[in-house]
Amino acid sequence: GTRNQGYGEYSYDERFWSGAVKDFIKHYGLTKKSKILDVGCGKGFMLHDFRKALPGITVRGIDISEYAIENSIEDVKPFISVGNAKDLSEFLDKSFDLVISINTIHNLKFDDCCQALKEIQRIGKHAFITVDAYRNEEERKKLLKWNLTAETYMHVGLWEKVFKFINYVGDYYWFIPE
Repeated sequence: GTRNQGYGEYSYDERFWSGAVKDFIKHYGLTKKSKILDVGCGKGFMLHDFRKALPGITVRGIDISEYAIENSIEDVKPFISVGNAKDLSEFLDKSFDLVISINTIHNLKFDDCCQALKEIQRIGKHAFITVDAYRNEEERKKLLKWNLTAETYMHVGLWEKVFKFINYVGDYYWFIPE
């Protein structure tokens, strides 16, 4: 399918996530005994790279797209399921060493996005998210052209206020198209 439809042409390339996975392992002190959840895992490529980098690591993933789950990379299929970031009630408090959500929660309306952030923090000992942001009007215009599905995007200063208001203390990264 086209970019408007999401995952159709999205295929695995080891170069894409393997470097980030190594950085996550080092930064968060992950071991083969660690448990990782990827919220918005798509076809499971990052989870696959975690399993390659740390054989024995426990991985889980959820994604809203049945298509993505059905077409996921084979070795992680048993560990991923359809789910919504705003409702992670199936998981116990602090049950994961790291919860990752990259370019996912922006697809939720603002209140649901805030709920997802609270849930991610509740179930993870550590959290890392990427959200759409801009610092000026030029970046905002680029973001609007680039992003096809986002419901929640805002100025970096406003994101920081939201994080403080809902007590999100996990790590974050801004996605700002160039």
